[in-house]
Amino acid sequence: MKAGTGNKTEVRVAIVLVIVAVLTVTWALMPSGTPASAPAPVAATPQKTSATGQAAQASESLDPRLHLDWLANSENVKYEGKGTNIFRSAAETIDIPKVKVPPLTRQQQLAKANIPPPPPPITLKFFGISNSRGERPKAFLSQGDDVWIAHEGDVVDRHYKIVRISPTAVEVEDLLNNNRQSIQLTQG
Repeated sequence: MKAGTGNKTEVRVAIVLVIVAVLTVTWALMPSGTPASAPAPVAATPQKTSATGQAAQASESLDPRLHLDWLANSENVKYEGKGTNIFRSAAETIDIPKVKVPPLTRQQQLAKANIPPPPPPITLKFFGISNSRGERPKAFLSQGDDVWIAHEGDVVDRHYKIVRISPTAVEVEDLLNNNRQSIQLTQG
């Protein structure tokens, strides 16, 4: 046995298989009948429709489902829409009429300029007091789920200072807005 003879036969078989494959693909892609020629031009003018005219037209056309007279009729149709552009993604802008407000008088302007807005209300709730002998009175205050026990002079929630505690009310000062408010004892 010679070294390398098996290799030569394998190469020859591979070449023959490639040639057969190329010929098979070429034969499958070739159109049947006459060799490929340029398609015949289609007449742009519509023809009269009759049984013989349709048959002649269908035989001339590449696609028998194509009706040139129907296409010609659709070319003459004019679109008469409402003016809406269906190709725009944004909505059309609508002009909103502006309401004319009469100008303020000089007196109204001065009154409006001189009145500062009221300070926000203090939202603490006073719900109890502890007044034991020998101790300063303590107030029980709440805001939401938070509860505080405070003496006079204490700052609650880093925002409110307890100024005075009485059995029926607590006087609280809002340190951020410089506002004082008396909060009455609430039950429940």
